[in-house]
Amino acid sequence: MMTKRYSESALRALVESFGNPMYVAHEGRVRVANEAYLEMLGLGREQVEGRFFLDFVRPEDRARFEVRYRQRQEGTLKETGPQRYLLPRVGGGMLEVATYVQEVELEERGRAQLINLLVLGERPAELGVAERLVETSAELVAARSEDAVRRVALAGLAGAGLSARFLARDGERFIDRDGAPPPEDGELGLRALSEGRPVFGAVQGLSTPVYLPLGTTLSEVLWVSGPGLSPSYGSVLSLFAKVVGAALTDARLLADVERGRWEMVAVAEAARFVAQPEPPSPEDFLSRLASLLGAEAVLLYAPESPEGELVLTAQVGLDGALKDVLAAQRGGLSPSVMAARGAVLSNEAEERALLEATGGRLGCGVAIRLTHGGHPRGFLQVLRPPGRPFVGADLRLLGTLSELLMTLLDQRRLRIESARQLSDTRLLLDLARTTTATLEVASILDVASDFLVKLLDVSNCFILLHDEHAGVLRGAAASVTHRDFFRGVVIPVDDPISIAARVARERRPVAIPDLSKVAEMQDRELVRRFEEKALLGLPLTSREELIGVVLLDDTRRPRAFTPAFVELAEATCGQIALAIANARLYESLWASYAELAAARAEMVKRERLAALGELSAIVAHEVRNPLGVIFNAVASLRRMLKPDGDAAMLLDILAEESDRLNRMVGDLLDYTRPREPILQHEDVPRVLQDAVDAAQAQQGGTLRISLSAEVEPDLPRVPLDRRLIRQALVNVLVNSIQAMPQGGVVQVRARREAQGSRDVLRIDVADQGCGIPTELVHRVFEPFFTTKAQGTGLGLAVVKRIIEEHHGEMTLESAPGRGTTFTFRLPLTQPTSLP
Repeated sequence: MMTKRYSESALRALVESFGNPMYVAHEGRVRVANEAYLEMLGLGREQVEGRFFLDFVRPEDRARFEVRYRQRQEGTLKETGPQRYLLPRVGGGMLEVATYVQEVELEERGRAQLINLLVLGERPAELGVAERLVETSAELVAARSEDAVRRVALAGLAGAGLSARFLARDGERFIDRDGAPPPEDGELGLRALSEGRPVFGAVQGLSTPVYLPLGTTLSEVLWVSGPGLSPSYGSVLSLFAKVVGAALTDARLLADVERGRWEMVAVAEAARFVAQPEPPSPEDFLSRLASLLGAEAVLLYAPESPEGELVLTAQVGLDGALKDVLAAQRGGLSPSVMAARGAVLSNEAEERALLEATGGRLGCGVAIRLTHGGHPRGFLQVLRPPGRPFVGADLRLLGTLSELLMTLLDQRRLRIESARQLSDTRLLLDLARTTTATLEVASILDVASDFLVKLLDVSNCFILLHDEHAGVLRGAAASVTHRDFFRGVVIPVDDPISIAARVARERRPVAIPDLSKVAEMQDRELVRRFEEKALLGLPLTSREELIGVVLLDDTRRPRAFTPAFVELAEATCGQIALAIANARLYESLWASYAELAAARAEMVKRERLAALGELSAIVAHEVRNPLGVIFNAVASLRRMLKPDGDAAMLLDILAEESDRLNRMVGDLLDYTRPREPILQHEDVPRVLQDAVDAAQAQQGGTLRISLSAEVEPDLPRVPLDRRLIRQALVNVLVNSIQAMPQGGVVQVRARREAQGSRDVLRIDVADQGCGIPTELVHRVFEPFFTTKAQGTGLGLAVVKRIIEEHHGEMTLESAPGRGTTFTFRLPLTQPTSLP
């Protein structure tokens, strides 16, 4: 059967002839529509023709109509009758229509569909609202959070042509959750909550409000308003409110479950973080805590010492200036926080202070007290920007995390304490090894003063030794900065102000945490010199005997010396005192051994000298008598024979050897004869010049030798035996002259020299001779040792004995080929002999 072809104008005339709505669709677009269709839609022709026909059906029906249209195009659609559907009107409401579709042919366009619509009537508004709310109820099942439930519910009511708000009860009034002004008829909401049913309000303009209890809570209602609302909508709206309330309850339960699971994971993660082999720093933990609680800043306040005030010890999220402001104000929190148990939310006054201090950056805070063993240990403050208050779940998590923080702090404290104790133990072992390795008191004191500075973290350490006979404390050692100066410090034990003197008198520790608060101490010279802020004095005692006093100071700040600190310092000082006592005992024992050895050596020496003297006296007696006969015989022969030639030479040899033998006997008697020097204060330049003149007289006309004497200006008169010192100098000068057969210069120099704790007179005799071989240097002072063909070997032995009898010492330095220097060192002060 052939389908009739229509032109567009003919088809338009055809559809306009009908009174019911009709339109022609080609390729899914409206090509022709009659006036009845346009009136039904409430739109103009230009707003309809040319658009897709699916734009004029409900969104819910579009997918169904699109499938039917595709099937019709493919020829697979089997229709048995008209189709019914709802058609939305522009002004609102729904029309139920039945559609009849007929195929037509358009010239030059092909197949099209002629749709004839039969209006069945307008549906009741309650039914449309009910359908929309049923669809919304189905969407609420998929909502996973309270915000999503509220958003879907409000969107569904808006789709049904109604406006709505969620109102939360605040005492006897309601507040809008979005911050909008609440309705004025709030008492109707209270009535709806108390009676558990919808309560309609008075008509306001074209709308009627209704308060709907959500059914699961007595603190929130759903306020709905729309045109034409009446009690006939009550059952639909009440049922929808209950569905919303149930959805909110489910969302809260789900949120609580998810929050609980998340909190468990967060706490487990934080616990693993704390339980690392190397505990993290407090700042690292605070960063974790800030991220878990969504905080902008976290501050930890704790005392620096058990009795100290709370200070900001760690923080994250604050710059330098803002940190200083909050640290000074303790985050704007009132002192009552430290007395509260559990977490405390900031009040309005504290939030205003926080906003003002941070320039509006932070406005919501919560603080929780940190305790250990029931005792306060500080508090933790967590801050957020304004408008983000903390809820119960946040406080619960904060309480758990604060306990982990205390665990971390205790763990770090124990590690630090263990490390400190280990370090202290190592330092004490080092001190023990050092003090036992040396038996010199000076070395022990220097090591101990540096050790105490390191062990106790003080600025300086000073050690004074007690001089019981003088009744004073003498500076013996100090830490390296003031070591040289402090050795000259002397403090009388009876000084009424001195801390060191007080410690010596009372023999107990004395501490001054803040020297600026003790007026009389501010004027002390040592306090001003060292700029001390705190001072601790400790006694050094051994077997109830006062050895000295140790002073420890801090020049950085006032300092409270805790009992544990004082106890450690006392234990260390006890070990130092024991080491000093042992060193003194050893020194005393060593001195006794040295005196015994010296006495024994002197006894042996005297016995040897006595035996040698007795032998020398016998030899001198037995030798000098024949020598006298020989001298007389030689003199007589020269007078009688007037010899010349070989005879004269033989007589000269005989006389010379006899004279040498006589001098040898004289030197032997000088060496063995016991003498006690007669000490008188002598003028050193004069003694030296006499010795030089005597040595020059013995040169025998040798002009190639030059002798000079140089004496330090202002050299005091020295107690010595002038005759013996002159003899010693002459012997050394003669040796020097004999060591320079080719000539040269012999220099004699005298000056003052510091030797240990005393000054001595040093006399150097330096020649330019051939020097002494290195292997023979240690033997030059031995009696009867000589390298000269005609020497007796007693000259230098006599010199050494003279110097030792003056309680001095004699040394020499010699370089073969470059000369020898003999050095005398004589005491500048010693008792003189009686006249």
